[in-house]
This record gives sequence, C-alpha cells and structure tokens, in this order.
Amino acid sequence: MPVTQPLPLSTPNRNLVRLTIVRGITWTGFLAAIIFGVEVLGFQLRVAAVIGVVLAMALINLATWWRLGRHRAVSDGEYLLHLLADVAGLTLLFYFTGGASNPFITYYLVPVTIAAATLPWRCAWIIAATSMVGYSTLLAFHQPVPQLTGGHAGSTGLNLHVLGMWLNFALSAGLVTFFIYKMAHALRSREQALSRTREAALRNEQVLAVATQAAGTAHELGTPLSTMAVLLAEMREEATDNPMLQKDIELLRRQVDTCKRRLQELVESADRRRMGEPRVEDAEVWLAGLVQRWLVLRPDVSHRLEVAEHRGRPWLAVDTTLEQALTNLLNNAADANPDDIAIRLDWHDEEVVIDIRDHGPGVALSIADQLGETFVSTKSKGMGIGLFLTHATINRFGGGVSLYNHPEGGTLTEVVLPRSAAGD
Repeated sequence: MPVTQPLPLSTPNRNLVRLTIVRGITWTGFLAAIIFGVEVLGFQLRVAAVIGVVLAMALINLATWWRLGRHRAVSDGEYLLHLLADVAGLTLLFYFTGGASNPFITYYLVPVTIAAATLPWRCAWIIAATSMVGYSTLLAFHQPVPQLTGGHAGSTGLNLHVLGMWLNFALSAGLVTFFIYKMAHALRSREQALSRTREAALRNEQVLAVATQAAGTAHELGTPLSTMAVLLAEMREEATDNPMLQKDIELLRRQVDTCKRRLQELVESADRRRMGEPRVEDAEVWLAGLVQRWLVLRPDVSHRLEVAEHRGRPWLAVDTTLEQALTNLLNNAADANPDDIAIRLDWHDEEVVIDIRDHGPGVALSIADQLGETFVSTKSKGMGIGLFLTHATINRFGGGVSLYNHPEGGTLTEVVLPRSAAGD
C-alpha cells in the first residue's frame, strides 16, 4: 500500500508557517506583559475583554496549524487575510490597553514589514494602510490606562508626544513598505534569473549529451544503411517482372538515401569548423521547400500550406538544425493524424510565426507545460528526445515553441522566430 508523502512546502506555505510561529511567540509575550501589568503594576484593565482577544488569536493560530497540515498551496490572498487578522487583533488589544499610549503600539510595523517582504505591491500597501487606519483610530477611541499616561492624559505635551509617535509611525510604515518591497522584489527577480540560468545550463548539458550520443550513433548506422542500399539494388534487379514490388523497393531506396544523407549532414554539422553562421532566407520559400522535402519522407500525408498576405518578405535566419526541428514537429502532427494537416506562415514587424495544426487526439496539458524542461513525448511509445531537441534548437535561434489544444480538436503547435532583415 503506497505511503502518502507530505508535499514539499512552497514559499507561501513556508511564509505562513513562519507567520504562525511569530504570532504564537508574540501573543504569548503580550499575555505575559498583561499579567505582569495587572498583577505587579496594578494596571486597571478590562481583563475579560483582553483575555478574549488573546484567546481569539490563539484559536486563529490553531486553525492555521490545522490548515497547514492539509498540504494545500497558500495563495497571496489567503496570506493577506492572515496579516489583516493580525492587524485587527493588535487594534483590539491596543484599544483595551491604552490605545496610542501603549508602548507596544509600534508592533504594527511587524505585519507591515512582513507584507512588504512577502506579498505583491498592492497587498503590501493594503497592510500598511490598514495598520495606519488602526493606529489613527486608537488616537481617538481607546480604553485609557492611567499608568501609561502618567496622569497627564489631557496635557498638550503628551498629546504632542502621541501625535509625534503617530507621525513617526506613518513615515516608518511608508518607508518600510516601499524600500523593503523593492529590495525583496529585486532579490526574488535575482533568484528567478539564477533559476532560469541553472535550467538553461542543465538543458545545454542534456543537449550536449544527446548530441554526443547522436554523433556516435550516426557512425554506427552508416554500415547497416550501406548494406541495405546494396541489398535493395540487388532486389530491384531481381524484381524486373514485378512492377508493384519495384515501386515499393524504389520507395525504400529513397528512404534509405534520405537517412544516409541526414546522417552525413549530422556528422558534418558536428564539426564546428564546418559550421558557418545561419543563412538568411525568405521564410515563405524556405518553408515551402522544407514541406516538399518532408513529403518525400511522409507520402501518406495530406496537407494545406497557407501564407498570410502582408507587405514585405518574411526573412528568417535558418540552418540545418532548424529544418530538423520543424521536420520533427511536422512528423509529430502526421503521427497524430496524417489527414489535412494545416501549416500556416504569418509574420509581424519583429516575429515570424509558423502554426502546425493536426486533427489528432490533442495534447495533455502536463506535456505542454513541461515542453523543453525534460524528455516528454506526445506519443505513447516516444522517448521525448525529439521535442526536447526541437525546443532547444528554436530557443537557440531566439524563438519559442508552444503546444495548445485547438478548440475544434487536435493540436496546434506554434513556432515563433525572430524576423531578420534581408541580407543579414
């Protein structure tokens, strides 16, 4: 019987765990301070109301621990609600313990700082504004504690002191929210950039490993292909009285010749000294030629090639590897359903778009999301190497490839490549 493993904590989940721990420690400290103030310093408080607020926050904390045990992702909205609950709890506590004269009033800055460091821009300012509203409300509405005001609740000096604290908090909350958010955002952006760099390096290592293996395999396949070519020539001579068999043998011979030519191109392209810069061609002419060469390999396919009507020519930087990448995508479409494959060429100011639409069963969303990240295949017995190399090749040209389920059925493959200037 399989054992259910806890899901790894995502960043929002970890933040909520930390917030729950901080909340527990903070309110335990508040409870200790209340007990000390009442029993030792003789504070005159509405003890029942204060204890009720503390118990309410304790229940919220227990409910949060239970929710974290459900192993569901925490959204930014849910995290925002937790911080709003903290601000509301602080406001109620300070209302019953002296309002703005409470020495712990600046604790409002804690949820403000947490929000700025962990939440989006709008949510961070919501917490800052809510804290400011709570603090401002406590200036006028609160249960006074004589020991905290020193018996000068009506003095101008004390009022100026409290107003000065309020102004200081307003400035601090604004500065903290702005600068902490900016620093946290910069750190998150840096981490995302490093993550993308690591993923790109890993993909390059995988591509290099596949390329090395492919070069060795190309040499190994040369001998059996030559043997097949000789045998097919002999079979053609022996089948002079069977036209149908000769037709099939001729088809096999063309397929073998194509394989030999492709392997030779692979070996030559592996030699960097023979690899020049990509050539710039008219995308319409290039795509039409590529489709015709592909039809030699897939004579069972029916297709439609459509070209958008725009001014200017869609120039494109191409080489053999890009042709192989597009051929692989065409083969995937033909494997899904060889009938009525629609190929469309379109272009804009900076991009050339090639759409390939088949009428097969469609593509699983999990495969579409993982395209280029690992070896995933759209075929039940496929290894996924073709899609991986196709994605890597198109990325190398500064483009991208995406798979979608067409609303009318089948798969829509979209290839986007940067448009080149004529003669580049």
